[in-house]
Amino acid sequence: MRCPFCQSDDTQVKDSRPAEDGTVIRRRRVCPICAGRFTTFERIQLRELMVLKKSGRKVPFDRDKLTRSIQVALRKRDVDPERVERAISGIVRQLESSGEVEIHSDEIGKLAMDALKGIDDIAYIRFASVYRNFSEAVDFHNVIDELTTDHHIDDEPEK
Repeated sequence: MRCPFCQSDDTQVKDSRPAEDGTVIRRRRVCPICAGRFTTFERIQLRELMVLKKSGRKVPFDRDKLTRSIQVALRKRDVDPERVERAISGIVRQLESSGEVEIHSDEIGKLAMDALKGIDDIAYIRFASVYRNFSEAVDFHNVIDELTTDHHIDDEPEK
C-alpha cells in the first residue's frame, strides 16, 4: 500500500481488526520512510459494477461517490456514523448481490433514499430534492406528505 504522505510503496501493517460487523478489515499502517500513520479498509468486492447514467454513459460504480452523496444529505444532522456506514454497506451488498453487472443510476438513488428514510427524515428530504430534481415548493410538500403517511402507517397498531 502506497504511503499517502511520501508516496513510498513500502508500508507496514501495525494492526488489523474486523470492522462493520466483520465485513471489512481495518488496518493501521505506518510508513518506514516518513513515519506517517494511516488507516486502510479492505472490503470484499464480488464483481465490478457499472452504473448506467441517464445520458446513456456507463461509468464504474464508486462507493465513495455514494458515500459523499449521503453525507451531503446528512450534513449537520446528528446521526451515528456507524449507522450511516452500515447503510452504505447494505446498499453496496444489495447492488453486488443483485446479479446485475450494470445498474441504472435511478436504482442506486432509490436505494439511497430508502436507506435515508430509515435514518433521518431531513436528510431524506434533502436527498429527494436533488434526486427527484425538485423545481417547486409543492415538490417538498409532496415528499413531506409521503413521510408523514409512512410514519402514520408505521405508528398504527397491527390488527
